[in-house]
Amino acid sequence: MNEGPGIRSGARFLSLREIDARAARAASALRAAGIAEDDSVALLMRNDFPFFEATVAAGRLGAYATPINWHFTAAEASYILRDCGARALVAHTDLYGAVAAAVPPGVNVFLVRTPAEIREAYGLHGPPPECIGTEVFWEDAIAAHEPLPDQPRPPRLSTIYTSGTTGNPKGVQRSAPTAEQLVQLDALRRTWWGIVPGELTVVLMNGPMYHSAPNNYGMTALRAGADIVLESRFDAEELLGLIERRRITHMHIVPTMFVRLLRLPREVRERYDVSSLRFVVHGGAPCAASVKAEMLAWWGPVIYEYYGSTEFGVATRIAPDEALRKPGSVGRTLPGVRIAIVDDARRPVPAGEIGEVFVGSESLPDFTYRGRPESRREIDLDGMVTCGDVGRFDEEGYLFLSDRKRDMVISGGVNIYPAEIEAALIGHASVKDCAVFGVPDDEFGETLYACVLPSSAEAGIDVVEIRAYLESRIARYKIPKHFEVVDSLPREDSGKLFKRKLKAAHLAG
Repeated sequence: MNEGPGIRSGARFLSLREIDARAARAASALRAAGIAEDDSVALLMRNDFPFFEATVAAGRLGAYATPINWHFTAAEASYILRDCGARALVAHTDLYGAVAAAVPPGVNVFLVRTPAEIREAYGLHGPPPECIGTEVFWEDAIAAHEPLPDQPRPPRLSTIYTSGTTGNPKGVQRSAPTAEQLVQLDALRRTWWGIVPGELTVVLMNGPMYHSAPNNYGMTALRAGADIVLESRFDAEELLGLIERRRITHMHIVPTMFVRLLRLPREVRERYDVSSLRFVVHGGAPCAASVKAEMLAWWGPVIYEYYGSTEFGVATRIAPDEALRKPGSVGRTLPGVRIAIVDDARRPVPAGEIGEVFVGSESLPDFTYRGRPESRREIDLDGMVTCGDVGRFDEEGYLFLSDRKRDMVISGGVNIYPAEIEAALIGHASVKDCAVFGVPDDEFGETLYACVLPSSAEAGIDVVEIRAYLESRIARYKIPKHFEVVDSLPREDSGKLFKRKLKAAHLAG
């Protein structure tokens, strides 16, 4: 019997009708636990059916779903729970054990048994933990309650916490969108993600939904009635296998995944049929133009890029043909969005000049950093906000990002943008990942330091060869003075790199 579109994870499948019915029961369970309008329901889960169910259930109550980065320590998770004022926590059993003692009093805990495919993907062995005290299993709570009738309420978007690259994470919480904004949002999401209700769409979810873009992407796919396939943990060859077996049409991806796909042996890459792909969208971190060109040559003209943030949503988009014509650009401004590039005095700069990027969107309701209105005011310019990116417009209105303002290195009085160097480095076959940052230097004030992750332990890194490779691609003054070969880099699944951790380790050493 064909049950229509649904969500698949490993061997498990639930139709979207079943997901919606379970969410209606979950809403009753949350209401019985005291969850009301404008409350927060925290989610500490990998991508799984209950993540979608709990998000929809919270929305039925007019509450905010608040995902927590499951890599966080107990102290970090506790901070989020307290900061968002969580009234409930829905958590995978294997993740909950590490944070249980740090859950604030008064938070109702619902436990989700970690499914077999996730346990296998993360090497989780032994019997799954049972309830520790007053927790309730998600399945039991759903079974014990009748569906909550769908009541029209002002819609709520999930509260997403920024990654905390400086200080504690901040919760981006939006007011409810107006009816006009909802119409604009629906239209823009078709442009952002290429997901059109009513069209045959098979979405592969491989990014963590605690991050804003995968969260928005996954929930958009759900509401559009798409088929959704969850990849428990990113693996380059497994991703190709899923594309072929499930005939994936749409996918959100980050550039580090492109690099790992391209590092597969050619005979492995050619083994899989990826012809079903229609719309692959990426963002979250800079993508080297050489990487983009290789992926387009392999997968065809189906790869789109966007520039956005948790704070201002998606601001630009660039199509495959434009990406080849404008290598390195993140595209042109989307309808309903305004972008200003300004100098240090916050005065507009002309096309071609680099400045700080400020963005405003008519379609997104305004936001505040939960409990920190002053932090919101600090980044405001006439209703636009900045995340500290610097870049320039060309004469045709295409935006080119240089780097984060805080990552810029001033060496001998010259501004250097590490992202440009990283884009060159990642093109070398022996480099799997890299990070470039500034360190103190007596002569130049700052000098460049590169941490390089080899593509394989056997390949290693020949620094002399790497220097020669860079000399043909970037100015000599941009070539790092110091190279360190590392066995890992502190990068999130979302693609974001925590350079402050690398700098701190260097300075401490």
